[in-house]
This record gives sequence, structure tokens and C-alpha cells, in this order.
Amino acid sequence: MAEPPAVVCAACGHRQPFVRLPLWSLTGPSGCGKSTVARLLVERLGGRFVVLEQDVLWQAGLRDPVRFRSAWLAMAAMIQQNGRPVLLCGTVVPPEFEPLPERALFTEIRYLALTCDPDVLAARLRTRPAWREWSEPRIAEMLEYNDWVRAEAASMAPPVRLLDTTSATAPATADQVCAWVLEDEKYAAAHA
Repeated sequence: MAEPPAVVCAACGHRQPFVRLPLWSLTGPSGCGKSTVARLLVERLGGRFVVLEQDVLWQAGLRDPVRFRSAWLAMAAMIQQNGRPVLLCGTVVPPEFEPLPERALFTEIRYLALTCDPDVLAARLRTRPAWREWSEPRIAEMLEYNDWVRAEAASMAPPVRLLDTTSATAPATADQVCAWVLEDEKYAAAHA
């Protein structure tokens, strides 16, 4: 019989039980609705999931993308020690999470990317407050990223599911994200 998951001290061999759950990642370009939907998901999934927004830690000391993503994976894994899975909202794709050592703390990572029509995305970014610093070159970068995610989602490992928010309201998008999370929760539980 296999031993339950544990972390093992390299120095003394002590085994500490460790809960390994799937991690849900709500991702996509800036301006597609992740932060807005995350606030709604806290209300809708709060009893079953811990919903976290990555942007709250994008600050001095964690501006290195690798350190930032590693810190989030470690924190999500520690939160999951309470027995509730984490839905992590932020701009990230499998090639940025999957190679990290902290990825081993989860049974799997499931990805859903919010995307939208480039014209709508550009308009949303242009209406953001000046302090968010969305210059035209930065908007062009995000439009390229949006196109890349849409084109490459199915070929990433693991594949990224797409949800177009071009004409969807935030509550309707939250409904679809909840359906994805709960559908995937059943899948993950059946394959644990």
C-alpha cells in the first residue's frame, strides 16, 4: 500500500503529512475580466475554494517573474493544507508554472484563460486609470499576448481551456468559471 503524500526532511528523514490537491488557474491577458470575476467567485465558491488574486503580491521584491510564480505556488500549496483547493487568478500559462519545482506540490494544475476580441480588449485597457500606465506600446504587447494565448491554448501542456469574454457580463462569466471549476473538481476527485 502506498504511503500518503508527505514532505520529508532531507536532514533527519522526518515525514510530515502533506495534502496534494489540484490547483485551478484562471488566467488570460490583462483586461479580460479576471480580477472582476475573481471578486464574484469569492462569493460563489468561498465555501469550497480559496480564491486568490495574484496581483496583490506584484510588488518590490517579487517583480522577478520566476520568484513571483514560485512564491504563489508555495503559498497556494500551504493554503491547501487546510483541505480546500485554491483557485488562483492571474496572468500565467503552463510554461511558466509547470517547470517550477513547486509544481510538485499539486496533483495537477487546471487552466482556464479568459480572452476577448482585440478591439474590445484594447478599448478596455485604454479606459483604465492613468496610474495603471497602459501606454499604446503596452496595449499592443497585451494584444499580441491575447492572440498568442488564443492560438496556442490547445497545444500547451497541459492544454488551456478558453472562455471568450468579449460580450459576456461579469456575472455570466463568473457563472461559466464556476461551472468549469466544479466540473473539473469532479474530474480531479475521480482521478486522485
